[in-house]
Amino acid sequence: MLPVPSPRAWPEAVAAVLARCSFPRPGEPAACAVSGGPDSIALLALAVAAGCRAHAVHVDHGLRPSSATDADVVRDAAQALGATFETVTVVVGPGPDLEARARSARYEALPTGALVGHTADDQAETLLLNLMRGSGLDGLAAMRPGPAGLRGVRRPILDLRRSETAAVAAALGLRTVSDESNQDMRFRRNRVRSELLPMLADVSGRDPVPVLARTARLLAQDAEMLADLATGVDATDVRALRATPGPLARRALRSWLREGQGAEQHPPSAAETERVWQVVQGTAKACELAGGRRVTRSKGRLRVWAPAAGIGWQRP
Repeated sequence: MLPVPSPRAWPEAVAAVLARCSFPRPGEPAACAVSGGPDSIALLALAVAAGCRAHAVHVDHGLRPSSATDADVVRDAAQALGATFETVTVVVGPGPDLEARARSARYEALPTGALVGHTADDQAETLLLNLMRGSGLDGLAAMRPGPAGLRGVRRPILDLRRSETAAVAAALGLRTVSDESNQDMRFRRNRVRSELLPMLADVSGRDPVPVLARTARLLAQDAEMLADLATGVDATDVRALRATPGPLARRALRSWLREGQGAEQHPPSAAETERVWQVVQGTAKACELAGGRRVTRSKGRLRVWAPAAGIGWQRP
């Protein structure tokens, strides 16, 4: 590994992309989630180049044969860059939704406000995945620069391409790891990356990633405006909900139902929101939600109840 230059002599590959990033101000702490791949290694390097007090956090899921050596790659990069380093081990058992459960465990292990290395390519994939899932406006807005979620994660390199993060790591001579699970076609994201995006490029005759990323950014602006308006609606007040335009009332309901449900929890589905809306309208007295929760109506107020062993439901 080559010695990393001083901040005054960062290679052009670093300086050229740094202006398009959104790192904390110089001197502020920056806990970076670093897996060892090119995106996260570049995230750490750019945080240092931005003048942050960078700290690399490596989360080891133990899901890949080579995962034990990834921490060494991250430690070497942190030392070369003058950043601090720690590794956290989490256990993700076998079973369905492995990718989603691993992601959830990773976010729970990271400190609040951590920086993650998602790029514009990840953004395009997320938009397409959410489109196939039947998501509405919020899902199609995909990922936000942050802070986002209950853990307040930030995505400072969301405007960069994977080719640019790879160029940053290469220009600094930093070693990176290749995640073999990225070639596993059992994961839908990998199929989007290797099959769907190339097909879209062929059909459209252009690189679809900038177009999809721009679409997500525009939709995010609309979603943020509606979210601000929805904060003025009391989602537990049936009369207030009935007096509010339907799309805004449903947004207020979704926000209320999502409270306390975890850092990366998906919002209530359209079907769940519609069931709650029937309770608002008085055509149903109560309804069930995912996770065993129950929404009831009494004296013009909605209440959500969580399952409690042996005693039915209780307020969360």
